Amino acid sequence: MPTPLFLGLDSEKQQNIFMAGVSEFAEYGYENSSTNQIVKKAGISKGSLFKYFPTKEDFYFYVLDKIAAELISSLEEKINTLSTDLFQRIVEYSVLEFSWYILYPEKSKMIVKAFTKNDTDIYKKTILKYGNREQEIYYWFLQDIDTTQFRWDRQKTLDMVKWFLKGFNDDFLTKIQKQANSSFEIIEKEYIKELSEYIEVLKSGIVK
Repeated sequence: MPTPLFLGLDSEKQQNIFMAGVSEFAEYGYENSSTNQIVKKAGISKGSLFKYFPTKEDFYFYVLDKIAAELISSLEEKINTLSTDLFQRIVEYSVLEFSWYILYPEKSKMIVKAFTKNDTDIYKKTILKYGNREQEIYYWFLQDIDTTQFRWDRQKTLDMVKWFLKGFNDDFLTKIQKQANSSFEIIEKEYIKELSEYIEVLKSGIVK
């Protein structure tokens, strides 16, 4: 968490420090990032950084929290424009999310690195911190879908789709980490294509 000293800075200086963190964490992740490079990019001393944030980890989660909040806010603004059909909504939501990634590639790279499965302590802390929130968002964005075509109980159906999406996204994040030079436009096409193919399989078991 930021200290009162950081919160007392003017908004421009706060933003400079935030963006320096985005740049470094997006490029190198948490483990390989350098606070020396962060303060150099931000134009502050290393001592100042640790007066603003007690640890590197505090600063990392401040940056990640802020990015996640920006993404969620952007999605919330447009959620009412999406289809009430379960599978169509999933695809449209994915397109909506990728449109944000394309607009903010550096912030998006940090999100990808933060949530790609690995054995580091920081990843485990990230999942612990965001796991419940991710589930809440999932059920929130599907709250008004049309359930009349479901073969099975609504909750069981949504749970099954949730498990599928979790596994699909975990595998996809791991894959795109190996495509570091690909743009989010290219990644989006591949993601939507694969997602749509698997959705057709799911439909056969869920829709009447």
